[in-house]
Amino acid sequence: MRIAVASDHAGLPLKAPILEWLRGAGHEPVDYGTDSAEPVDYPDVIAPAARAVAAGECELGIVLGGSGTGEQIVSNKIRGIRCVEATEPVTALLGREHNDANVLAMGARIIGQEVALACVAAFVAGEFAGGRHARRVEKIALLEAAFGESSASGGPPATPPAR
Repeated sequence: MRIAVASDHAGLPLKAPILEWLRGAGHEPVDYGTDSAEPVDYPDVIAPAARAVAAGECELGIVLGGSGTGEQIVSNKIRGIRCVEATEPVTALLGREHNDANVLAMGARIIGQEVALACVAAFVAGEFAGGRHARRVEKIALLEAAFGESSASGGPPATPPAR
Protein backbone atom coordinates (compact mmCIF):
# COMPACT_ATOMS: atom_id res chain seq x y z
CA MET A 1 0.00 0.00 0.00
CA ARG A 2 1.23 3.52 -0.84
CA ILE A 3 1.21 5.67 2.27
CA ALA A 4 1.94 9.41 2.34
CA VAL A 5 4.13 10.42 5.28
CA ALA A 6 4.86 14.01 6.27
CA SER A 7 6.37 15.68 9.29
CA ASP A 8 7.29 19.11 10.46
CA HIS A 9 10.54 19.61 12.40
CA ALA A 10 8.93 18.67 15.73
CA GLY A 11 7.56 15.38 14.42
CA LEU A 12 10.83 14.40 12.79
CA PRO A 13 11.93 11.99 15.59
CA LEU A 14 9.03 9.67 14.71
CA LYS A 15 9.34 9.85 10.94
CA ALA A 16 12.38 7.62 10.29
CA PRO A 17 11.16 4.77 12.51
CA ILE A 18 7.71 4.93 10.91
CA LEU A 19 9.17 4.91 7.37
CA GLU A 20 11.32 1.92 8.33
CA TRP A 21 8.37 0.08 9.88
CA LEU A 22 6.19 0.70 6.82
CA ARG A 23 8.86 -0.59 4.44
CA GLY A 24 9.43 -3.65 6.64
CA ALA A 25 5.71 -4.37 6.60
CA GLY A 26 5.71 -4.33 2.78
CA HIS A 27 4.22 -0.87 2.26
CA GLU A 28 5.49 1.89 -0.01
CA PRO A 29 5.85 5.09 2.01
CA VAL A 30 5.98 8.34 0.05
CA ASP A 31 7.94 10.95 2.01
CA TYR A 32 6.60 14.51 1.75
CA GLY A 33 9.21 15.97 4.11
CA THR A 34 10.64 17.55 6.12
CA ASP A 35 14.09 16.05 6.45
CA SER A 36 15.58 18.71 8.69
CA ALA A 37 15.31 19.92 12.26
CA GLU A 38 15.12 23.47 10.87
CA PRO A 39 11.71 24.97 11.72
CA VAL A 40 9.12 24.60 9.00
CA ASP A 41 5.48 25.67 8.95
CA TYR A 42 3.55 22.41 9.23
CA PRO A 43 0.85 23.31 6.68
CA ASP A 44 3.58 23.47 4.02
CA VAL A 45 4.47 19.79 4.43
CA ILE A 46 1.21 18.32 5.72
CA ALA A 47 -1.16 19.66 3.05
CA PRO A 48 0.69 18.03 0.11
CA ALA A 49 0.57 14.65 1.85
CA ALA A 50 -3.15 15.01 2.59
CA ARG A 51 -3.79 16.11 -1.00
CA ALA A 52 -2.00 12.98 -2.25
CA VAL A 53 -4.40 10.84 -0.22
CA ALA A 54 -7.44 12.84 -1.37
CA ALA A 55 -6.32 12.50 -5.00
CA GLY A 56 -5.88 8.74 -4.67
CA GLU A 57 -2.12 8.90 -5.24
CA CYS A 58 -1.68 7.29 -1.82
CA GLU A 59 -4.18 5.06 -0.04
CA LEU A 60 -3.47 6.39 3.46
CA GLY A 61 -1.47 9.15 5.11
CA ILE A 62 0.49 9.62 8.32
CA VAL A 63 1.26 13.16 9.46
CA LEU A 64 3.52 14.07 12.35
CA GLY A 65 4.20 17.15 14.41
CA GLY A 66 4.86 18.20 17.95
CA SER A 67 1.33 17.50 19.18
CA GLY A 68 -0.36 16.16 16.05
CA THR A 69 -3.22 18.61 16.52
CA GLY A 70 -2.20 21.18 13.91
CA GLU A 71 -1.42 18.37 11.50
CA GLN A 72 -4.89 16.91 12.03
CA ILE A 73 -6.51 20.30 11.48
CA VAL A 74 -4.60 20.95 8.25
CA SER A 75 -5.35 17.47 6.93
CA ASN A 76 -9.06 17.80 7.65
CA LYS A 77 -9.20 21.02 5.62
CA ILE A 78 -8.56 18.97 2.48
CA ARG A 79 -11.81 17.76 0.89
CA GLY A 80 -12.08 13.99 1.19
CA ILE A 81 -9.74 13.63 4.16
CA ARG A 82 -10.87 12.16 7.44
CA CYS A 83 -7.88 12.50 9.75
CA VAL A 84 -7.81 11.00 13.22
CA GLU A 85 -5.33 12.14 15.86
CA ALA A 86 -4.23 9.23 18.03
CA THR A 87 -2.16 8.89 21.18
CA GLU A 88 -2.79 5.17 21.50
CA PRO A 89 -3.58 2.31 19.08
CA VAL A 90 -7.28 1.85 19.92
CA THR A 91 -8.13 5.34 18.69
CA ALA A 92 -6.10 4.77 15.52
CA LEU A 93 -7.91 1.49 14.84
CA LEU A 94 -11.38 2.83 15.63
CA GLY A 95 -10.69 5.83 13.41
CA ARG A 96 -10.28 3.42 10.51
CA GLU A 97 -13.08 1.04 11.47
CA HIS A 98 -15.76 3.54 12.48
CA ASN A 99 -14.85 6.78 10.68
CA ASP A 100 -13.11 5.46 7.56
CA ALA A 101 -10.17 7.69 8.53
CA ASN A 102 -7.61 7.89 5.77
CA VAL A 103 -4.95 9.96 7.56
CA LEU A 104 -3.40 9.41 11.00
CA ALA A 105 -1.93 12.36 12.95
CA MET A 106 0.45 11.94 15.90
CA GLY A 107 2.64 14.15 18.02
CA ALA A 108 6.27 13.34 18.82
CA ARG A 109 6.08 15.51 21.94
CA ILE A 110 3.09 13.50 23.15
CA ILE A 111 3.91 9.87 22.40
CA GLY A 112 7.11 7.91 22.03
CA GLN A 113 8.31 5.70 19.22
CA GLU A 114 6.90 2.44 20.59
CA VAL A 115 3.37 3.83 20.95
CA ALA A 116 3.60 5.60 17.59
CA LEU A 117 4.53 2.37 15.83
CA ALA A 118 1.67 0.56 17.57
CA CYS A 119 -0.69 3.30 16.35
CA VAL A 120 0.63 2.98 12.80
CA ALA A 121 0.26 -0.82 12.88
CA ALA A 122 -3.33 -0.54 14.12
CA PHE A 123 -4.23 2.19 11.64
CA VAL A 124 -2.78 0.39 8.62
CA ALA A 125 -4.35 -2.93 9.62
CA GLY A 126 -7.78 -1.42 10.23
CA GLU A 127 -10.55 -1.63 7.69
CA PHE A 128 -13.73 0.38 7.49
CA ALA A 129 -16.55 -1.63 9.08
CA GLY A 130 -19.33 -0.07 7.00
CA GLY A 131 -22.83 -0.81 8.28
CA ARG A 132 -24.17 1.89 10.59
CA HIS A 133 -20.82 3.66 10.26
CA ALA A 134 -21.25 4.11 6.49
CA ARG A 135 -24.36 6.22 7.04
CA ARG A 136 -22.42 8.46 9.41
CA VAL A 137 -19.45 8.84 7.09
CA GLU A 138 -21.86 9.73 4.27
CA LYS A 139 -23.30 12.47 6.48
CA ILE A 140 -19.79 13.81 7.06
CA ALA A 141 -19.26 13.91 3.29
CA LEU A 142 -22.55 15.79 2.85
CA LEU A 143 -21.51 18.34 5.47
CA GLU A 144 -18.18 18.76 3.74
CA ALA A 145 -19.83 19.29 0.37
CA ALA A 146 -22.43 21.70 1.76
CA PHE A 147 -19.86 23.70 3.67
CA GLY A 148 -17.67 24.01 0.58
CA GLU A 149 -20.61 25.27 -1.47
CA SER A 150 -21.89 27.63 1.23
CA SER A 151 -18.49 29.12 1.96
CA ALA A 152 -17.70 29.59 -1.72
CA SER A 153 -21.06 31.20 -2.47
CA GLY A 154 -21.34 33.18 0.73
CA GLY A 155 -24.34 31.04 1.70
CA PRO A 156 -26.30 31.30 4.92
CA PRO A 157 -24.67 30.72 8.28
CA ALA A 158 -25.23 27.43 10.08
CA THR A 159 -28.25 27.42 12.36
CA PRO A 160 -28.53 25.43 15.56
CA PRO A 161 -31.06 22.59 15.66
CA ALA A 162 -34.49 23.32 17.15
CA ARG A 163 -34.95 22.14 20.72
